[in-house]
Amino acid sequence: MLIESRPATDPEIAALVIAQQRELREADGGLDGQVFVPHDDVRYLAVVVNGRAVACGGLQALDAETGEVKRMYVRPAYRGRGIGRQLLAALEECAFRQGHSVVCLETGTYLPAAVALYTACGYQRIPVYGEYVGNPYSVCFAKRLPVAA
Repeated sequence: MLIESRPATDPEIAALVIAQQRELREADGGLDGQVFVPHDDVRYLAVVVNGRAVACGGLQALDAETGEVKRMYVRPAYRGRGIGRQLLAALEECAFRQGHSVVCLETGTYLPAAVALYTACGYQRIPVYGEYVGNPYSVCFAKRLPVAA
């Protein structure tokens, strides 16, 4: 397994995000307002197994202190192997290297596995923020990163 940086325009990242969006539509009953628009300011990581990207996640700076995890997704056939946990740790490391002291994220209340992963990785629930305010299905989390010694 390899975790590597990829541009938002990478075809494998795009395919993973499309798969994520399709799965989200099935899970949330087709809620509106969940369309992915690639942003140049999101740094994507891909998890590569046997030459194929099987998971992705992005990191976007909200401000100098805070990075936001975006578009975490692991293909169903690769779940349960710890890939999501390793990808999240790699995104946290990226945030730390970019000078962020906090990482936050949003997920849906209808995604209990995602909520369990973030909670198990030390994320604490926070009030809904930004574009997620007013979405009754949004739940937000944050984690303070360790200070460099």
